[in-house]
Amino acid sequence: MGLLVLSACALPRSGPSEAEILAGSVENGGNTHVVLVDDRVAIAARLSEPLGFSRSFLNAGNISVDRINPGDILSITIWENVDNGLLAGAGQSATNLPIIQVDQLGNIFVPYAGVIRASGRTPDELRVEVTNLLSRQTPDPQVEIRRQAGDGASVSVIGGVGRQGVFPIVASNRRLTGMLATAGGVSLNPSVTQVLVQRGNDTGRIWLQDLYDNPQNDIRLRANDKIIVREDRRFFTVLGATNSQTRVPFESSEPSIIEALADIGGLDDRVSDPSGIFVFRLEPAEIANVVLQTDEFTTPQRVAYVVDLTAQEAIFTAQNFQLRDRDAIYVTEAPFVAWSKVIAAISGTVSSLDNIATIAGVL
Repeated sequence: MGLLVLSACALPRSGPSEAEILAGSVENGGNTHVVLVDDRVAIAARLSEPLGFSRSFLNAGNISVDRINPGDILSITIWENVDNGLLAGAGQSATNLPIIQVDQLGNIFVPYAGVIRASGRTPDELRVEVTNLLSRQTPDPQVEIRRQAGDGASVSVIGGVGRQGVFPIVASNRRLTGMLATAGGVSLNPSVTQVLVQRGNDTGRIWLQDLYDNPQNDIRLRANDKIIVREDRRFFTVLGATNSQTRVPFESSEPSIIEALADIGGLDDRVSDPSGIFVFRLEPAEIANVVLQTDEFTTPQRVAYVVDLTAQEAIFTAQNFQLRDRDAIYVTEAPFVAWSKVIAAISGTVSSLDNIATIAGVL
C-alpha cells in the first residue's frame, strides 16, 4: 500500500487533481473561489461586450459624391465661338485643359479665369463660375467640367480584404458594405471578423455578422475614413487531461465551454474526468459579487468555475456558460488514471481495467 501511494505521488501527471484544487479554495484557507456552475451562475458570470457604432456614425447623412473636394481631379473642356480664341489653336474651337487637381486649399487655376474656388461646389456650379469669368475675355464660351474622385474624397481599407488600398467615394460605395465590396470583399471567417472604422478621433467597431444582420449598421462613409478588417484576437488556453493542450483562438463572438471543448476535439475518454472541468478566471469585482452573492468585493477575484458534465441538465448549463478572453480551461484526470500509472510503474506495462479493479479491491 505504501509503495503504491509513494509511486502515485512521484509519477508525472498533467496537473493538480480535483481534490488539490478544492484544497486551495477560500473555504479551505486558499485565495481562489471555487464555484460549481449551475444555471444561475452561468447567467451571473456573463459579461456582454457588444460592439457597435455610436450615434455620430449612425446618424451621419449621405455624402454628396458630386461635391468637389481637395485632391479631386478635374478635366475641363472649353469651346469658344470665335475663329481665333483665347485658348483654342488655329482652326480649332475646343480646348482640353490638362488634368487639374484641386489643391489642398480647394482651389484650381484656369487660364484667363484665374484662381477659382472649387471645393464644396458641384461640377455644374463650378462650370457656371468658369463660364462667367471666361466670358469677359471671349464671347459666349461653353465649358464642360468632369470630376474624378481623388485623395480628398477617398477611404482607405486595410486588413482582411481581397484588395487593400485607397478607394474614391462614389455613388455605389458611399456606405460601408459598398466600400468593402469595392475592396474585394472580406477574406476572413465572418464569425470572428471585426470591422473598425476610424473617423478623426472617433472609432467604431462591429462584428461583421452584425453588419450583415442589421442594415442600420451599414453606415455612411466620410472622406478620409479608415476601415480596418481584422480577426478577433481573443483566445482561451486548454490544459490538463485533454486531446490538446494549447492556446485556442475564439471561433465565435461568444463561445460557450461546450464549444471550446469541441474546438479541441472534445475530452479524451481515456484520461479525462468529465466531472472535473475547471475554468480559471480573474473576475471583475462587480461580477464576482453577483456570482458569489455578496457585496463585499471591491477588487478582482480569482474564481475557479467547476463544470460537471455528468450532472443532470449539465450539457444545457454548459452551453450557457460563456467563455471570455484569456480564460484557462483545465480538465482533471479521471481517478483510475493515477492507478494505471502506478501499476505501469510497478509492472512495466499498463494493466487492464480488470487488474486495476482487482488491486483496488485488495487495497
